[in-house]
Amino acid sequence: MTMNRILRLFLFLAAALPCRPAAAYNDYRGHNLDSLERAVARWTPDAVDRASEEELIALNRAYRDLMLGYSQLNAEKGFFYARKALEISRPRGWEYASSDALRYLGQLFYGREQYDSAMVYYRAALAATDRMAAGAVSPTSPEGYSEREMDDTYSVLYGAVGNLYNMMGDIPQAMEYYRKAGEIFDKYGWNESNAILYYNIGETWVDEGDFPAAEKAYLRSLDYGTAADDSLMVAMARKGLGRLYMEKGRTWKSLRYLHAAEEYYSAHEREEVDFAKENYEYMSAALLAQRKTLMLLVAGAVALLLLTGGVLLLAGKLRVSRKEQSEVAEVLEETLQEIRPAVAVSEREHEILDLLSKGYTTPQIAEGLHLSPETVKWYRKKLLVKFDVANAAELVTKAREGGVI
Repeated sequence: MTMNRILRLFLFLAAALPCRPAAAYNDYRGHNLDSLERAVARWTPDAVDRASEEELIALNRAYRDLMLGYSQLNAEKGFFYARKALEISRPRGWEYASSDALRYLGQLFYGREQYDSAMVYYRAALAATDRMAAGAVSPTSPEGYSEREMDDTYSVLYGAVGNLYNMMGDIPQAMEYYRKAGEIFDKYGWNESNAILYYNIGETWVDEGDFPAAEKAYLRSLDYGTAADDSLMVAMARKGLGRLYMEKGRTWKSLRYLHAAEEYYSAHEREEVDFAKENYEYMSAALLAQRKTLMLLVAGAVALLLLTGGVLLLAGKLRVSRKEQSEVAEVLEETLQEIRPAVAVSEREHEILDLLSKGYTTPQIAEGLHLSPETVKWYRKKLLVKFDVANAAELVTKAREGGVI
């Protein structure tokens, strides 16, 4: 599993974070993470036990802000504050906050490639979400949770668990969770999320060597990206299709998609350095493959011309050869005729031949030689066979030519 593949999987996680206005993340990274840490430092276990519900809600939210604030700066601190948030939310049945912290911990272990631990936290987050769906409430949501909020939370977890199975090599399970996430995205028309989802699916199928499935996924990603008017995802889907067609050896089609993606990356070179580089590498590979293909075609054309010339030359030689064979056959036949021995006949056959040459009929020959007509007929038939002729006239002619009479 390459680092690029891991980055693509995280792309889905980052883009699919739920929008929760009631507990929106306040970005403290730019100015006062340190001051927020100092503020929560006074909350000792005894202080937490004495705190009011309002204070605990604020403290839990502060821990969540620190958890997310340190997510890209200090993973150990992010892990610490996620556990602190759980210490408040879990005993009190605040499933919304618990699910959020558990999912973050799952993502943290996912990034460390500790997939078994990641699965434990993702499963726990799903269980907390199931309790929310069953009617669990929290002080910040005393009326419970709307269907949209629940679907939002589920879709993020389905995508995360799908990515985890993907990295673990269980593609059928990954696709099942991706399918669940995609159904929710379709339900609310979240085209941008679906564009990301199907791009990720396309990358997976290319890596697995299932090009037809990859093509369908990339095309769906392109459709969703276009519907969302998301130029980045349109470029990503085109890059994916370019990669796919290059793998299939269809370099002309590959370059068409890669050039279209390049238009976006060229205009956003600073923001999309990694993807622009990847697209350039695909273009270079496709151009190289195309050049090799053209060289093979040229070589094939030259070989075909040479072969065609050879075939024509051979055909001419064969025609000459057939003529020569015919001439040789005629000479051989003449030679055989010259050296072929004369047909051997008995004395009685010679007498009958002599009389036939003088125009005698069968009864006359029988009377002259004192034979029965049937015996003369038998001799005549035997002579016809010997000389390979059909009648008496041909028999006499051939016997004269052969010098028999």
